[in-house]
Amino acid sequence: MTSSTESIDPGWQWHAPFAYSQATVVNGIVYVSGQASIDSNGEVVGAGDFQAQARQVFANLKQVLEQAGSSLDRVFKVNIYMTDISHFEHVVECRKRYFSPPYPADTTVEVSSLALPGLMLEIEVTARCD
Repeated sequence: MTSSTESIDPGWQWHAPFAYSQATVVNGIVYVSGQASIDSNGEVVGAGDFQAQARQVFANLKQVLEQAGSSLDRVFKVNIYMTDISHFEHVVECRKRYFSPPYPADTTVEVSSLALPGLMLEIEVTARCD
């Protein structure tokens, strides 16, 4: 069986120096790199505001998934990294707002920091493509 790999690039230039793809599609599955509250210009959005950061993270996830021929409805695995687990109730709210039953499998962990100062949340997903 031959597998194919495709890198997904939503056109954001800020990530190029870090040598990674925003997502990779392999055999009809899209693996989305951790999305943080960073806008298309590479600026942190919502510093100190967990809910604002969550909105930006999900906007980024939606954009990358759509670029790959997928959507939030096709996500089956989620990994969530947060710098303060006390915001967990907001994570549950996000699951209900952005996903639908049957909800994706999920791992949520608290970490000491993320890639850039001010980031509070990073989410990576795995989804089926069209």
